[in-house]
Amino acid sequence: MCDDDIHVGLIHDPTVSRRTFGLMSVAVAGGIAGAAQAAGEVVEKDVEVKTPDGVADAALYYPAGKGTWPAVLIWTDIAGLRPAFREMGRRLAAQGHVVLVPNPFYRSVKGPVATPGFDFNKPEDRARVMGYRQAMTNEGIDKDAIAFFAFLDAQPQTNRKKKAGVQGYCMGGPLSFRTAAAVPGRIGAVGSFHGGGLTTDKPDSPHLLIPRTNAAYLVAVAKNDDEKQPESKDILKKAFADAKKTATVEVYPANHGWCVKGSQVYDEAAAEKAWAELTGLYKAALG
Repeated sequence: MCDDDIHVGLIHDPTVSRRTFGLMSVAVAGGIAGAAQAAGEVVEKDVEVKTPDGVADAALYYPAGKGTWPAVLIWTDIAGLRPAFREMGRRLAAQGHVVLVPNPFYRSVKGPVATPGFDFNKPEDRARVMGYRQAMTNEGIDKDAIAFFAFLDAQPQTNRKKKAGVQGYCMGGPLSFRTAAAVPGRIGAVGSFHGGGLTTDKPDSPHLLIPRTNAAYLVAVAKNDDEKQPESKDILKKAFADAKKTATVEVYPANHGWCVKGSQVYDEAAAEKAWAELTGLYKAALG
């Protein structure tokens, strides 16, 4: 879980226009081939994805123009789908990916979870979102992962010949591990950023799924999470080594939630470093 750290990120819509953001994304990414990316144009759609448990509302992104690109699934943190994660979807699509960002709590609620006034420190707000998370069983998460990639692979923009990626933040870290095990034939890269509960003493600990996956990993750990559970990074490193998986496990000099833009603990330098590492991982594993 996300412990007591608050990192709801951009709850209100960003003031920057989508067109301007696209140009910024290309400037950051640099050297992206194709007229669509060069122009910074990204198509954004609100979509619905059928799953065995219902219909998930989600956001879909892909480069404008002709072409096909590797698929990526983004799992949000405890505050759900909101502008901070929509911005990540746009940026990733501008780098040449077809990106799906679902509402992970669709079984409980549609639309934004972190509405204006949301405060994770308020007992009622905390209890509400934690209840949403508890409604997500491991079996349900695995079924969602299969459904989300079936949806992505049904998009004409998706290059199904290339491996796909999955990345997650806070609670999305372990969900990304589960996704890699649920669709091992598709997932070639996993990114976990200040992931919570990656190693536990339970039989369903996410790290125990590593041998069932066929992916390379990037695990970016928050310094305060490492202080609370210093043995976790070593457990992960051993699990990756034993399973002979390519993996980077690194403790960042930033606090839990540092990657989520607009949050109280957002650290731009550390967030950009993590993004650059993720870009390199996807380039190597999905290209």
